[in-house]
Amino acid sequence: MVLDDGSRFEGISFGYEKPVSGEVVFNTSMTGYTENMTDPSYVGQIVVFTYPLIGNYGIPSEELFENGLSKFFESDKIHVEAIVVSDYSEDYSHWNAVESLSNWMIRHQVSGITNIDTRALTKLLREKGSMKGKIVFNSDDEIEFKDPNIENQVKKVSCKEVKSYGEGKKTVVLVDCGAKHNIVRCLLKRGVKVVCVPWDYDFTTMDYDGVCISNGPGNPNTCDEVVENIRKAMQIGKPIFGICMGNQLLARAGGAKVYKLKYGHRSANQPVRRVDSDRCFVTPQNHGFAVDNDTLGTEWEPFFINMNDGSNEGIRHKTKPFFSVQFHPEASGGPTETGYLFDKFVELL
Repeated sequence: MVLDDGSRFEGISFGYEKPVSGEVVFNTSMTGYTENMTDPSYVGQIVVFTYPLIGNYGIPSEELFENGLSKFFESDKIHVEAIVVSDYSEDYSHWNAVESLSNWMIRHQVSGITNIDTRALTKLLREKGSMKGKIVFNSDDEIEFKDPNIENQVKKVSCKEVKSYGEGKKTVVLVDCGAKHNIVRCLLKRGVKVVCVPWDYDFTTMDYDGVCISNGPGNPNTCDEVVENIRKAMQIGKPIFGICMGNQLLARAGGAKVYKLKYGHRSANQPVRRVDSDRCFVTPQNHGFAVDNDTLGTEWEPFFINMNDGSNEGIRHKTKPFFSVQFHPEASGGPTETGYLFDKFVELL
C-alpha cells in the first residue's frame, strides 16, 4: 500500500486481486464490516479498519425482502474500493454466515490487504489527514492516485428511476444520494409509503407529505442540482429530514457552507449532544465533510454538536419543520438510540 506522501506498507492480499486507488480513511467500529462495505457513502474510498480482527463472523446471504430490499446489507453490492486490515480471519463462525469475507470480495471484485500495521497507518492519517492512496502488486505505476472529492460521487450511486415501497397513508419522498437500505426499512416500519427518487430529480412537482434527504458519498459541493430542489421544497414548507450528506445539502440549501474535515468521522461510537439539553447520544457516523456552524443563517440553529471536536452534527430551522443530522439514526450496524428521530419526522407529516 502506497500513500501520496510516499509512505509504504507491505502486506498480504485477500479478496479480489487488482490494483486500486482512492482516498484512504479509517473506521474504528468493532463490528459491522458488512454494513460498512455495502454503504454507498464509501464509494471512492480505501477503508482501514482499526479493529484488529476482521472477517471472523463471515458474510450473511444476499437474500432480499419481497420489496427488493436486502435483508442484511445496505445496498446490492460492495462500494468500498478496498479494505485494509491487521488480521484477516479466514475461519468464520456466525448463525447466518454463508461464506467468508474473502470469497464475498472475490465475487464483487473488491481488493483487500492484511498483515498491515493499521495502528501506525491510522496514526499517520490522524496526523496528516485523509490521503490519496493505492494498493499495487508489482509496481507503483500500476495505477494512478485518485481523489474522489473532486468529482460528483452521488450520481454514481443514486437510483436511476423512481421506485416506490410500502402502502402507507402518508408519502415520504426519499432523495437517493446513496441511501442505505435501512433508511427505507426504518420509514416503512413507521407505516409510510416511501418513494425513492434520483438525486437530481425535481420531486417538488410530486404529491408528497415529507422529504427525506439521504446519506451519500463524496463532496456535497458537487451536488448543486439537489440543493436547488431542496430550496424549492423549503418554499413549499412540508417537513424535511436530512441524514449525513442530507445534513450538508440541507445546510447548503439554507445558505450555509461546508468544509472538509481533517480525517472525518467513521465509527459507531461518536458522542453527540443535543444543543437544547444535556442529553448525549452515542452515534454511528461516516462522513468526511461538516457544516460550518458560523455560516448558518439567522433562521437556522445547530441541532447536535460532536462532543469530541465540537463540529456540527445537525441543524434545524427555528420556525419550520426542517431538520437534519450528520450521524446515522438508521444505524445498521448500531447503535440505534437515535432512531427516535424517524418518529419525530413521521409525526410532523
